[in-house]
Amino acid sequence: MKSLIWIGAALTLAGIAGLAWCILLAMRIRKAGLPDEEVRARLQRLVLLNLGALGLSALGLMAVVMGIALS
Repeated sequence: MKSLIWIGAALTLAGIAGLAWCILLAMRIRKAGLPDEEVRARLQRLVLLNLGALGLSALGLMAVVMGIALS
């Protein structure tokens, strides 16, 4: 079950990296000086990436917990 813990930790770190990337992209979009409607459209597309990264980190945390519980 140690492998499940390590795989879960890797997934969690990948999800956290994705969340950090979303933050950086959102800051770039806001600083770009685009019209409000364009900013809103780009941020709405970024929400999908943000939810995917959050889901990946949640799956990783579930794998870690399962690995700990089964060992």
